[in-house]
Amino acid sequence: MSSIAPQRAAPSPSVEAKPYRAAHALLDALRAEGVRFIFGYPGGAIMPVYDALVDHPIRHILVRHEQAAALAANGYARFTGEVGVCMATSGPGATNLITGIADAYLDSVPMVAITGQVATFLMGTDAFQEVDTFGLTLPVVKHSFIVREAEALPAIVHEAFRIARSGRPGPVLVDLPKDVANRPIFAKPSHPVPDPPLPECNPCALERARHLLARAARPVLYTGYGVFLARAERALRAFVEATRIPTVSTLKGLGGLPTDHPCFLGMLGMHGSRAANQAVQEADLLICVGARFDDRATGKLDGFAPKARVIHIDGDPGEISKLRYAEVALCGDLSRILDALSLRPVPPEWGRRVEALKASDRPRYDAPGRFIYAPALIRRLYERLPEDAVVTCDVGQHQMWVAQHGVHRSIRQHLTSGGLGTMGFGLPAAIGVKLADPERTVVCVTGDGSFMMNVQELATLRRYGIAVKILLLDNAALGMVRQWQELFHDRRYSEVDLSDNPDFAALARVFGLWAARLESRDQIDALLQEWLRSEGPALLHVPIDPKANVWPLVPPNKANHEQLMET
Repeated sequence: MSSIAPQRAAPSPSVEAKPYRAAHALLDALRAEGVRFIFGYPGGAIMPVYDALVDHPIRHILVRHEQAAALAANGYARFTGEVGVCMATSGPGATNLITGIADAYLDSVPMVAITGQVATFLMGTDAFQEVDTFGLTLPVVKHSFIVREAEALPAIVHEAFRIARSGRPGPVLVDLPKDVANRPIFAKPSHPVPDPPLPECNPCALERARHLLARAARPVLYTGYGVFLARAERALRAFVEATRIPTVSTLKGLGGLPTDHPCFLGMLGMHGSRAANQAVQEADLLICVGARFDDRATGKLDGFAPKARVIHIDGDPGEISKLRYAEVALCGDLSRILDALSLRPVPPEWGRRVEALKASDRPRYDAPGRFIYAPALIRRLYERLPEDAVVTCDVGQHQMWVAQHGVHRSIRQHLTSGGLGTMGFGLPAAIGVKLADPERTVVCVTGDGSFMMNVQELATLRRYGIAVKILLLDNAALGMVRQWQELFHDRRYSEVDLSDNPDFAALARVFGLWAARLESRDQIDALLQEWLRSEGPALLHVPIDPKANVWPLVPPNKANHEQLMET
C-alpha cells in the first residue's frame, strides 16, 4: 500500500546557514532523551520548532486533531514504557491537547507536552491565540514550565523528562513563547537527568507482611497498572506460581498475570467477574500490588473486602492508605518486595473454594438471536491474533467486553483509557503503538460513538501507511449510557440514539482503507481472516444488537457482591 511521506524542503545551498536557535536546542535535547517521534500539529506560535524540524532526524507525525496527538503519544508511552511527546501551537492547539494530557495524568503515563505560546512581550495582553496554558493544565500535570530564557531550554527539557518518568509517572508541560524559540543561543552539551533511586522498603514492614501471609487462610492478590510501571510482571508471575494465590486485576492491570492462568479469577469491580468479586469479599487477606482502590474496582468502599486485612505494595507512597487503611505498607521496588516475601502455598480448602467459584462463572458464547454476539466475536478475535498482538480499546460497552472476554498476556498488550474514560482514545493510541513497533499486529476495538470522536485519524493511517486494524462494534447508540438509562433511569432514553450513523465501511474506503461489513455469524471466520491479513490499515464494521447490555454490573453505591446478572 502506498503512503505519503512527510514533505520536507531541502535547504538551498545558496542560502546562508541559519543560526542555532532555541528551537534547534529543544529538538536536540529531545533527541538526547531518545525521542523518535513527536505527534503534533503546527501553528503560528510553535512555527520556529516546525522550521527546525525540517533538518532534524526526529520524525514528526502529523495528526489531524491535537487531541489525537496527545492520545497517540499516550499509546506510544504505554506500550514502550518511554516518555511520549506531543506538540501543538498556542490557543486552540494547546486547549485541544488538554483532554489527552488529563488522560495521561489520571492513568500515570509519562508524557511531555510542548506548546507554543505568544511572544513574551504579548503575554497577558489577550493576543491572538493566547490562553494561559500554564494555568489551564495545572490540575492535570505533574509540573509545568514556561520557558523565558532560551539558554535554559535544554535543561528544562531534561528536567521535564525526569519528572515525567520518575516516581508515579505523568505528563509535564513545556510552554515555549515564540520569541524565546527564535532566539540564537550558544550550543551547550545536552545531557539527560538521571532518575532518583526508589525508596528502600522497610525490613520491619516486610517481616509483618510475611507474618500476615503465613497466617492467612483466604488470601487474594489484587493487582493493577503499577505492576507495569514498576516492570514487575516477572516478579508477580513468580510470586503467583510459588504461592498459587488467587489473583484479580483492575481494568488497566489486565495481563499482569496472563488471563488464562489457572490462578486468575478475572477483572474485579463494576463489570468484573462474579468469581473475582466474590473471592475478594470472602478474603481474609488482600495483597494489593500496584493498584489504588479506585471506585470502579471497589464499588461501595466500606463494603469492599470487609473481612480482609490489607498489605499494600506500591511505588507511590501517596497511594498507600489513601482510600483503604493498610495494616502493612510496603513502598519501593515492587519486584524486590515480591521476591522478598515468603512463598507459602495457599491452604488447600481455599484453593478448592476458588476453583469452584471459577468453574461456576465460565462465560457462555452461544447467545441466541440474529445479531452477532459481541462477547463471542471478541473471543474469536483473540483466538486468531498472534500472541504478541496489542489491542487498544475505546470507552464504552465494547471496552468491558474486551476486558472480560479477551486473552490478555501482558499489561502493555491491552491499552485503554481507565481513569478519565476518554472516548476516541483507541485509534490514536493504536497509531502510537504501531509506529513504535511496525511489525507487531495492532488492533483497535472501538464503538460507533467513540469512533466518531477521532474519525479524522483515518487520514493519518493513510498518510503514513500505518497498518492498524479497526474492529468497529456498531449498536447505533451510546451503548453504556443507554444501558444505565435503561436500568437506573426508568428507560427514559435521552440523547443516546445514533441510528443515523454513516456507512462506516464506505467512509473508511473514502479515506483509502480496506473495509468490509460483517453482518451474519457464518461470515465471522472468513472476514476476520481477510481483515487481519489485508494490506495496510483496515476496518471491519460489525452491527450488533442495539439492546445488548454488559453483564455483570454492580449498581451505584452497592458492594461488589451485589452484582446484577443477566436475566
